[in-house]
Amino acid sequence: MSNSADSPGTGSTPERARRFRPVRILTAAVFALAGLIFFTSFDTAKGTNIRTDTSLLKLSDLIEERSRENGELDETNGTLRKEIEALAERDDGSTKAEDEKLAALEKRAGTQKLKGESLTVTLNDAPPDATAKLPGYPEPQPDYLVIHQQDLQAVVNALWQGGAKGIKVMDQRLISTSAVRCVGNTLILQGRVYSPPYKITAVGDPGKLQKALAASPAIQNYMVYVNVYGLGWKVEENGPVTLPGYSGTVDLHYAKPVE
Repeated sequence: MSNSADSPGTGSTPERARRFRPVRILTAAVFALAGLIFFTSFDTAKGTNIRTDTSLLKLSDLIEERSRENGELDETNGTLRKEIEALAERDDGSTKAEDEKLAALEKRAGTQKLKGESLTVTLNDAPPDATAKLPGYPEPQPDYLVIHQQDLQAVVNALWQGGAKGIKVMDQRLISTSAVRCVGNTLILQGRVYSPPYKITAVGDPGKLQKALAASPAIQNYMVYVNVYGLGWKVEENGPVTLPGYSGTVDLHYAKPVE
C-alpha cells in the first residue's frame, strides 16, 4: 500500500540503518580525534605540566649561561691580544712614525683604552603599576613602561652626534660594527645579555654631549614617557673615566654564494 513504507515493519529496518550509520561513524571519529589529541599532549609533556613556564625558565637559564661564557671568552681574548701586541712591539721592524699611525688607528677603532671627561645616561623601566601622571594621556599599555631598542639607539646616536670620542654600553666598548639590539626588555650586545637599568657612558665634552641629547627628536619623544609614565632617565657628569678597549673579534663576516 502507499503507506506501507511508513509503517513499522521489517521492510523499514535497512533504511533506518542507512540513515543512522553516518551519525555513528561521526561519533567514532570524534572519539578517535580526542584520543589522538590526548596522546599528542601526553607525548609532548613527557609527564610534565605543559602549562607551567619550566621550559621558558630553562631557556632563560641557558641564555644567561651563554652570556656569562661569552663574557669570560671576551676577557680571555683581551688578555691574549695584549700578549700578542706586546710580543709584536719587541721587534716588528716598523718605524716610529708607523707605530704612531698604528696607535692612532687602534684608538679610533676602539680597541685601546680611552680616558677623558665623561657623561653617563641611565635608562630604566617604569614601575609595573605606573599610571598616567598628566591629564589627557591614556592609561599605559605594558609596552609604554619598558625601554626599547630605539631608546638605547637614540641615546647612542645623540652622543656620537655630540662628538663622543668613545662610548661604553654597560661594561662593553662600542665599535663601528656594534649593534644595540633588544629582545623583550633585555639588551643583547655582542653576545651578552643585560637587563635594565641600562648605563651608557661617553667620553667627550660634557656640555656638547648634553646639548646633543636635548636636541634629539627621538629623546624628546622618550622624555614624554618619562614625564607621563615614569620611565627612568638620569644624566650625570662623571669627570675623568677610562673606557675599556673593545676585546671581541674584529673580523668581518659576510655572505658567500653556495657552490
